Amino acid sequence: MTATSRAEELTGRLAAVHRRIDAALLESGRTDRPRLIVVTKYFPVADLRILAELGVADLGENRDQEASAKAQELADLGLRWHFIGQLQSNKARSVARYAHAVHSVDRASLVKALGKGVAAERETNPEGRSLDCFIQVDLSGADGATEGVSGHQRGGAAPEKVNTLGHLIEGTDGLSLAGVMAVAPLGREPRAAFEQLATISALLRTEFPAATGISAGMSGDLEAAVAVGATHLRIGSQVLGERPPLG
Repeated sequence: MTATSRAEELTGRLAAVHRRIDAALLESGRTDRPRLIVVTKYFPVADLRILAELGVADLGENRDQEASAKAQELADLGLRWHFIGQLQSNKARSVARYAHAVHSVDRASLVKALGKGVAAERETNPEGRSLDCFIQVDLSGADGATEGVSGHQRGGAAPEKVNTLGHLIEGTDGLSLAGVMAVAPLGREPRAAFEQLATISALLRTEFPAATGISAGMSGDLEAAVAVGATHLRIGSQVLGERPPLG
């Protein structure tokens, strides 16, 4: 595929996603527009440059090595990088170098590691930005992930641990509590899952009024996320198409 034809393809796909968002907003009666994060994992830098030319400012990645390289190569574009995948604590310092937000904070050890990462970056750049943290919530039920363990397929903290993590994030210099994030569990109606997430968000805001973010909704369920008030949508395949072959 030529660069021109790829640009035309991405233009059409991005426009189609925006039409879906517009229709969902109209259906829900919302007037505020959620932030669109285009998930670009495994896709080449050339595609990301096209997206930037089309006005996309927020990109999502879930592999630190890939994200770090892309952020460095595209530093001239002023993009916002969102880390959206399960994150090992030993990668926290690397992520703190380029990420503006982490959407998968689900345990105390990761909060501490991210705080140390931001602190290390501020040693060389005292005016460095804070890192927005979304608490990833496990909506699967009682058999979900436990503290410090990521055995559940989707990951995330149990709902009853969200406020505790919120206090830890807000009490860590360099970190800012942005809100909550979740992926609809497999086999469950997305609308019901996202309604639960919205309820958890409301409870969190009673203690942390500024934590208004709700990161929810992907290519297959963005309408359900918009309906319940999602502020951030994470859309990959509907914009970029099928994932390119690896290796």
